[in-house]
Amino acid sequence: MKTLLQNIRPEIQDGIFLKDPESSTLGKRIVKEGVLLIDEIGFEAFTFKKLGERIQTNESSVYRYFENKHKFLLYISSWYWSWMECRLVFETANLVNVNDQLVKAVLLVTEDTADDLSSDYIDESVLKRIIISDFTKTFLTKEVDDENREGFFKIYKRVIYRITEIIKEVSPAYSFPESLASNIVEGAMHQHFLKQHFKTITSCNESVSPADFYINMVNNLLIKSI
Repeated sequence: MKTLLQNIRPEIQDGIFLKDPESSTLGKRIVKEGVLLIDEIGFEAFTFKKLGERIQTNESSVYRYFENKHKFLLYISSWYWSWMECRLVFETANLVNVNDQLVKAVLLVTEDTADDLSSDYIDESVLKRIIISDFTKTFLTKEVDDENREGFFKIYKRVIYRITEIIKEVSPAYSFPESLASNIVEGAMHQHFLKQHFKTITSCNESVSPADFYINMVNNLLIKSI
């Protein structure tokens, strides 16, 4: 699977970037170091000026690839969800039992993420931390409906659609497959955040992961719905 993933380019909607970062060494450096810088100082403090200083290039060079830092966050978020969709497809493809497919899908979107060595310039474990802390900032904006119409969130939604379809196969009688799938994906990020920052209002800790919680919840919900 690693070989297959290595040959797949992330699918990013036109309009998120001005120039494809995948098309040049500088573009890949901008993405790689931008991810690391956001992880170090936070998205609020992140600027293209600071990123330019980090990679020893003019701030204007970064602006040739991205209109603003909101679009940069949209880009790296889309990169993450594209990578996650590939994993969902490849890691569930050979599972015949739909229950096994569902458990694997839930595990993939809720577990802690390790760096995938098949991608040579983005550390997915670092990117996952940014997704946990900052992904909601991509759509909690006044422009969300316009950006949704432009397709900026289609890869994220496609991940949810894939899980929805597995839920429907596992339990056709269950009435809320879309809500459950979106809750798993979005809720897992929130549980990871609570585990890190508000430990007293989550059951997740060093021995209980968000993956444990969501696999337990899905099994109980779908068993009761059959």
